[in-house]
Amino acid sequence: MRNSFRMLAIAAAMSASVSTMAVAADSVEVLHWWTSGGEAAAVGVLKDDLQKQNVTWQDMPVAGGGGEAAMTALKARVTSGNPPTAAQLLGMAVNEWSEEGLLGDLTTVAQKEGWDKVVPDAIKSFAVHDGKWQAVPVNIHRPNWLWINAKVFKDNGLEAPKTWDEFNQVAEKLKAKGIVPLAHGGQPWQDTTIFDDVVVGVGGPEFYKKAIIELDEESLKSDTMVKVFDQMRKIRGYVDPNFSGRDWNLATGMVLKGEAAMQLMGDWAKGEIVKANMKPGVDILCVPAPGTEGTFLFNTDFFAMFPVGDDKLQAQYKLASSVMSPSFQEAFNLVKGSIPARTDVPGDKFDACAQRSMADLKAAEGAGTMMGSLAHGHAEPAAIQRAIFDVVTQHFNSDMSSKDAVAALVNSVNAAK
Repeated sequence: MRNSFRMLAIAAAMSASVSTMAVAADSVEVLHWWTSGGEAAAVGVLKDDLQKQNVTWQDMPVAGGGGEAAMTALKARVTSGNPPTAAQLLGMAVNEWSEEGLLGDLTTVAQKEGWDKVVPDAIKSFAVHDGKWQAVPVNIHRPNWLWINAKVFKDNGLEAPKTWDEFNQVAEKLKAKGIVPLAHGGQPWQDTTIFDDVVVGVGGPEFYKKAIIELDEESLKSDTMVKVFDQMRKIRGYVDPNFSGRDWNLATGMVLKGEAAMQLMGDWAKGEIVKANMKPGVDILCVPAPGTEGTFLFNTDFFAMFPVGDDKLQAQYKLASSVMSPSFQEAFNLVKGSIPARTDVPGDKFDACAQRSMADLKAAEGAGTMMGSLAHGHAEPAAIQRAIFDVVTQHFNSDMSSKDAVAALVNSVNAAK
């Protein structure tokens, strides 16, 4: 990984004059993976805002909810000496590109607009490197949500589960009635989204911190981690047979249509709910994933900026300024389902789920339980993240025992370090 990034840095430096000419001075080219209905609508908010400033948006969407295909495309663009103006990146990816000297500098506009005062420290730790702002946070997502079809639960006399034992009881009742308990898409990042929830829900926030963020080997190979995989095996029995390869938004659609009762997914699912003319918190209930109340796992989408020539700098600054403006942060996140990355944006226009997210974020910051999500690129570098993905997905799609999964987890993490 390190060598590949160094090669990219050399290629980018050698071709800087080419890349600065690739896009007209009054336009910005943005690479992203927001391609679902709700996500595309959210991108449209930013496009419109820039067009009002006479800056043309050149779209480079790369489908794939986890962003892996987008990262492959980005590396190809940088290698060819033609990076985009900006690219959607998750936290650890911002760190990797920055450490190799491949990102631009937004400090001038950041200081002028006072970003330091309105962005949480946990988010700034990814956006700012060596005192320089190199990426702008678009939002704060909370992956540890459980979404529930309110009608399905009401018709079957069920209450939202607060623990994994309660979840299992509810799921068994639904399964006995021929209702799919959990909508899920069989992709590694989706499997690990559930894994994140189970690690916190079974072991608690301190265990998540030690095992997932600190990679403490005693925690990774503990009896608690065996229990985590035991619960993952139970969850595997609550999804429908056709889950493999399903995109996350199609799984969300199953819950919206009543084809499944629940989904463990981040609050970007809310964009699909709104698009379907349903009301979050009313038609589709939102509660913290079982056992995770009081913990705020987060991931943030950043637009990382690549070096541009002087003729394109103002357009890039306008893009960054637009992303960070309170009006855009409000409008974008109302559509996207997330909450603003700025803490000074009022919540009065947001739905009940977002307002709860804002309150829970504030409480978790104070309690020290706001932690980056492994599944969504904010806990470990890509190599370690992929190693864990592989074990979680292998276990989820086989009859591998929980003890064997724990042993594989420890071996894979150590090999990836």
